Amino acid sequence: MIQVDYAARLREIRDKVEAEERLSMDDGIFLYDPVVPLQEIGMLANYVRERKNGNVGFYNINTHLNPTNVCVYRCRFCAFRSDLRDPKGYVMNDEQILQRGQEATENGCTEMHIVGGLHHKMPYSWYRGIIELLHENYPKIHLKAWTAVEINWFEFQTKKTKQWVLEDQRKAGLGSMPGGGAEIFHPEVRDQLCEHKANTHEWLKVHQTAHEIGLRTNCTMLYGHVEKAYHRVDHLIRLRDLQDRTGGFQVFIPLAFHPDNTKLSDLKKPSALMDLRTVAISRLMLDNVQHIKAYWIMLGIETAQTALAYGADDIDGTVRHELIYHDAGATTPQCLSVDDIRQLIIEAGRDPVERDTVYNRVHREPHDFTQWTTEQAPSETCSSH
Repeated sequence: MIQVDYAARLREIRDKVEAEERLSMDDGIFLYDPVVPLQEIGMLANYVRERKNGNVGFYNINTHLNPTNVCVYRCRFCAFRSDLRDPKGYVMNDEQILQRGQEATENGCTEMHIVGGLHHKMPYSWYRGIIELLHENYPKIHLKAWTAVEINWFEFQTKKTKQWVLEDQRKAGLGSMPGGGAEIFHPEVRDQLCEHKANTHEWLKVHQTAHEIGLRTNCTMLYGHVEKAYHRVDHLIRLRDLQDRTGGFQVFIPLAFHPDNTKLSDLKKPSALMDLRTVAISRLMLDNVQHIKAYWIMLGIETAQTALAYGADDIDGTVRHELIYHDAGATTPQCLSVDDIRQLIIEAGRDPVERDTVYNRVHREPHDFTQWTTEQAPSETCSSH
């Protein structure tokens, strides 16, 4: 293709975006071509981002809890998992879990993000008990827990349906679900990364069921390993199709692959330019998902900050006790202060707004940071929820 063709093709896509028309698979693949200027894609994604979410840069005050790293699966991209008898393997007890809840409360957290390994010696009741224990003792903290892969494992353990498991978890205190375990949906890639765990159909079905019973969920894509542009765009379209049917995804998080300490350690991690291109294309393709998150733990602080001009409107949160990506070589800090996060957003030219897990705005007591209330976001910023 000669340069003029690229310019004409980009103009066609710009016209579609400005007219709020949906981009096609071919459009998405075209935008991944390195010849297409990243700055042009970024400007277009920023246009959509501001149309959907104005000048706001969202963040939240959250902590992670990984109750065990012992896992029955051996995914090639995972540096977190451990075998049962491995010295690095661990299982948290009730006292340790309650201690995390207390620490979260003292630090003003509105959310606890709970995911971990699929420990084949721990019964379903143990996993449910974690949610119940935290919810009973710290009812104000929103528990965003269990990926679709974990829910699929609980189905196997209990011999019950997805709906039964999800409703039982909700009774215990589950507030919403994270989007992990999606990796890349296309079987050409998924079979190379994690051939034994929940397949694409199961992942999508878990989220569909969650949406149908009123649980909001996040969605993700792990990129920058063995996949190609086609696989990424195919993944985004499958998410978009489910969102058309249910409207239950509240935010999409593109996750940059970190190869250190994994079985794919010979690969290079994606460049900042690839990160920004993926954030921008995600914003353009996922026209029916309200929010795009630049997860600073994986992208790095500078790239996440820049992503606020490339389609992202959320930078995640304080993220205490994150283990999974740090085990895979993430060199970002273990936790950022609220002042740090607000400053990052301000430096990017955005207005920092603290949110809770479901994008209600959080108001803090001026003289006691640990005391807070929420306010429903304006209708234009939650129309796809």
